[in-house]
Amino acid sequence: MKSLERKKAVWGFIFVLPAIVFFIIFNFYPMGYAFWISFHKKNLISLRPPKFVGFSNYIYLLQSSSFWNSVKATAIFALGTFVPIVIFSLIFAVLISTRKRFQKFLEMAYYSPAVLSSVVAATIWFLMFQPYGLANQFLNFLFNTNNIDYKWLSSEKMLVLATIIVYFWKYVGYYTIIFIAGIASIPKSVHEAAIIDGAGKWQDFLYITLPLLKPTTLLVSIMSMIQTLRTFSTQYFFVQSGAPIKPIEVITLNIYNTAIRDMRVGRASAMSIILLVIIMFFTYIQFKISRTEEISY
Repeated sequence: MKSLERKKAVWGFIFVLPAIVFFIIFNFYPMGYAFWISFHKKNLISLRPPKFVGFSNYIYLLQSSSFWNSVKATAIFALGTFVPIVIFSLIFAVLISTRKRFQKFLEMAYYSPAVLSSVVAATIWFLMFQPYGLANQFLNFLFNTNNIDYKWLSSEKMLVLATIIVYFWKYVGYYTIIFIAGIASIPKSVHEAAIIDGAGKWQDFLYITLPLLKPTTLLVSIMSMIQTLRTFSTQYFFVQSGAPIKPIEVITLNIYNTAIRDMRVGRASAMSIILLVIIMFFTYIQFKISRTEEISY
């Protein structure tokens, strides 16, 4: 019996070995190399070997106003996107789950923007943010004004808001579907028992659905937080289209510019390691806050 189990374990390892090798080559090795090169001075196109400089790259970044501006831009974008996405994706999921008709159509409609590439989504909204685009027309209608240009792509505050809107529109449907799956996993008998006990719809949501959705909420929170901290495409596209870089130069955009434009690979790698530490820190905090006993029905 032990021999059979051992053979199964060996063959199981053999079958997953290609995936493990692939993961190591394309994930662990780049991370390890980035960590190693962050302690070196290296020009992107130079054939000279990297020069060890210790913590100089990290010290430079901590004293750099450009880096701290990127931290500020990333924090504003992450906070302005993360909170609305979690809240509204939950609200949309509840509204869709309670409908008896057109539920599948609404799921498909909400999810469809997530299918688009980030560049396509940014292009669509870039056209809408033009002076005579739909964004200005909507605000003129809302505030009863006449042909006012709200400068979506030139004003600092409006530019930050524009990037948040693009990201929210693209991903809120994706996280809505995850919440819908979480709601569907809750047994109907639990809701039925609550109704028999006299609970209304609001009480059922507040005391039954919301607590039992905690694992799903944690998953959505971590995924959306990591994704917002890693944002790049929309900011890059807007900057390349003529928008000012300072208000939306998130850390990933700064990494790209440092490595590709300035050709300072070591400094860009140090920035990547700092971003990794930030992501791990917030992920740990979310796990710490959400640490509870296992959910049971």
